[in-house]
Amino acid sequence: MERLAIVARLKDGTETRAAELVAAWPPFDLAGSGIVRHSVYVSSHEVIFIFEGHQVEWIVDDLIYQPFHYKISQALDEWRKIVDGQPRVAREQFGWQLDEEQPSAATKTSEGSVAWG
Repeated sequence: MERLAIVARLKDGTETRAAELVAAWPPFDLAGSGIVRHSVYVSSHEVIFIFEGHQVEWIVDDLIYQPFHYKISQALDEWRKIVDGQPRVAREQFGWQLDEEQPSAATKTSEGSVAWG
């Protein structure tokens, strides 16, 4: 399972609008997308979209760049109005999750980083 983050700097004074857009999020069917977990974080100057799933980067690319995703295209247009500059992709370098059955086990992820579980 992989995680991907998209980080975007917000224009000054747009935190409230960002929260409104998040309240209307997502503009696609999460359950049918192949995404296992999705979160959005908003600070006073940034918004961070976290996606988790198998081959999640491909899923996100398909959602953004496939034609005829009208709702996604419309939502991205609204985000573009309040984002300052180009969003950046951040790939997970470290992850940890408590596994109550094996609390001290460590495993390697496919990217070579260590995931503790």
